[in-house]
Amino acid sequence: MSRLTRRVLVGGLAAAPLARPALIRAQSTSKPVRIGLLSDMGGPYRDVGGPGNKVATELAIQDFGGSVLGRPIEVLQADDQNKPDVAAALAREWVDSGVDVLADGAASSSGLAIQQIAREKKRIYLITGPATSDLTGKQCSPYGIHFSYDTYALAHGTGGALTRAGGDTWFFITADYAFGYALERDSMAAVKAAGGKVLGNVRAPLGTADFSSYLVQAQASGAKVIGLANAGTDAQNCIKQAAEFGLTKSGVRLATLLIQISDVAALGQGVCAGLSYTDSFYWDMTDKTRAWSKRWSAGMGRVPGVLHAGSYCATLHWLKAVQAVGSTDADAVAAKMKALPVNDFYNTNVKIREDGRVMHVMYLWQVKPPSQARYANDFCNKVATIQPADAWRPLDQGGCPLVKA
Repeated sequence: MSRLTRRVLVGGLAAAPLARPALIRAQSTSKPVRIGLLSDMGGPYRDVGGPGNKVATELAIQDFGGSVLGRPIEVLQADDQNKPDVAAALAREWVDSGVDVLADGAASSSGLAIQQIAREKKRIYLITGPATSDLTGKQCSPYGIHFSYDTYALAHGTGGALTRAGGDTWFFITADYAFGYALERDSMAAVKAAGGKVLGNVRAPLGTADFSSYLVQAQASGAKVIGLANAGTDAQNCIKQAAEFGLTKSGVRLATLLIQISDVAALGQGVCAGLSYTDSFYWDMTDKTRAWSKRWSAGMGRVPGVLHAGSYCATLHWLKAVQAVGSTDADAVAAKMKALPVNDFYNTNVKIREDGRVMHVMYLWQVKPPSQARYANDFCNKVATIQPADAWRPLDQGGCPLVKA
């Protein structure tokens, strides 16, 4: 066993409080079906995905019945460190050692690398962490299924709405890697389509702690809206420092193009009050989302976000397809996943397009002030419902070679 594999397995088991792979194997002589999660376990996206994605995956396995095709199900999780080379090496080694499906991916640059390995090795890739819309565009794969969100939907949901509401000049602070570029690109297009102008942009390295110089540049541009094309702790630091500088009190609006519940909880509802964002999931939407979130929270001590819900959704749908075709064969399972509607605790008869995009209903949310909160974690009001046809990039505009002309 290589040093890389030993590190992955040890790290994966330690990160998963609900996993009991040794016990599962002891109960059956059948070869386990193995799900491999490539996640951010210690970086800026740990809280929005990380260990919580494994808990969500295990809940899906539990709800499915604990086995498929008469075989136990084993979950592995490794830290891809948000590095494409690490993600690609782990994905290749796992597939070569018999992992049946790859999932998560964390940063978009890592996700694109995993997608390439999955294409070469003919393995399904359940994409939940990466946001770049290129995963269903020019770099689409017959084996890549993209759940939860992407940069196109985020940009058009938030960017378009704010521009039409009067925020017609923008400056972008952008994460300096594939995700940031894609979110900036898609947001600029949405702003211009809604009649706005982009006055400038600046790139900040992943993991930036001090955003002061970038915020000064943004303020000096005179833009009405500062678009944050970043996520995780990068977005948290940027929002917090903007509040410290008093930017929003000066009349500038912050467009948080990708924040999640964990960001609001970390920063505090008062700091985030008034921020708008687009998402397909919120823990407090319905009785079903509240019930599932209570189960997830029992293992994590906080409320789940969209990537956790997406991990559950992706795993459950893959298992249904595997059961339906009687095999883990990637070609057969991918075809069945696209033929079956997605149904779970927050999706009803959702279609998967031929480019791999899962056509969730999207929502525009606004963080309410603490004075309006009725109970713990009562963070958001729903501002608008965005139907799939309006939320996602038109099929003929992505450049996916799988799409027939």
